[in-house]
Amino acid sequence: MPHLFDPLTIKSVTLRNRIGVSPMCQYSSEDGVANDWHLVHLGSRAAGGAGLIIAEATAVSPEGRITPGDAGIWADKHIEPLARINRFIKQQGAVPGIQIAHAGRKAGAAVPWAGGAHLADSAGGWTPVAPSAVAFGGELSKVPHALTGEEIKQVQADFVAAAKRSLAAGYEWLELHGAHGYLTHEFLSPLSNQRTDNYGGSFENRIRFLLELTRAVRAVWPEHRPYTARLSCSDWAEGGWDLEQSVELSRRLKAEGIDLIDCSSGGAVPNAKIAVGPGYQVPFAEKIRREAGIATAAVGMISEAKQADAIIRSGQADLVLLAREELRDPYWPAHAAKILGHAAAVPPPKQYARAW
Repeated sequence: MPHLFDPLTIKSVTLRNRIGVSPMCQYSSEDGVANDWHLVHLGSRAAGGAGLIIAEATAVSPEGRITPGDAGIWADKHIEPLARINRFIKQQGAVPGIQIAHAGRKAGAAVPWAGGAHLADSAGGWTPVAPSAVAFGGELSKVPHALTGEEIKQVQADFVAAAKRSLAAGYEWLELHGAHGYLTHEFLSPLSNQRTDNYGGSFENRIRFLLELTRAVRAVWPEHRPYTARLSCSDWAEGGWDLEQSVELSRRLKAEGIDLIDCSSGGAVPNAKIAVGPGYQVPFAEKIRREAGIATAAVGMISEAKQADAIIRSGQADLVLLAREELRDPYWPAHAAKILGHAAAVPPPKQYARAW
């Protein structure tokens, strides 16, 4: 079996190791435009030795942002600032990826350090959209506009345009965001999708939005580049989306050209009872990998080198994605390589070598 510091090849792209930086919103863009913060944030983690750097959830339209500070890729002006970052990431030996997203009924909120509640329209907020006119709840109390069939097609077209711009910006790995209670997940979950047309009700109908979206983006994203999807594999709530549905959906996504499932969970409802603990989402990645026959990424409270290595060695996942641990330590891959006896796999930047 491979280990944490073995390369991973998907299509024409080879990651230098099995460590990726998970997409983490920075809420630091103005009108969606990336800036020096994003260059330093993502670039330092590439220099730190990760094989894959996935940019934060990047909105396909202005109304698809979680907050006014979210990154965007709905306009051509977004391309060059992202391309600058990607050039640096590649210079450091990492692969640049992007997660394209629409926040659905959670859109139009304040940034986390300003409370995270839905903003009044007069304070820079807007009316969110969703499969159904059902509010998320709690501080995200706005009732969303239920998308019409024509509006659904427009959202899907926005994703297609975002994928084209992602290619122009130099991304080599594309992820569709279908998790955490945002728009695509809202279609999947019976807790948020109360439609009575062919996008709601049965499992077949609830997955229709994502399958159509996958096909539409597949038509413009190159066959030789990795094409992935993040799922919330469980809502952790009675009557919600669950792991068995995730397995079946993953089979369908594989047939549509998806190469890897990024296995997360939660976010659909505010009262979910999540059994949080070290590696608590790894069993999702393991089951989907085994039963759907598709590569997976494991995420969620993966913090120790030996823990991450064991996930790969035991065949639970093909890739581990780190979030908070990478925020705490951009050089986590290099430190993990030393711990596991693979120091040569992650040499320091030449500028730092004398201090290593």
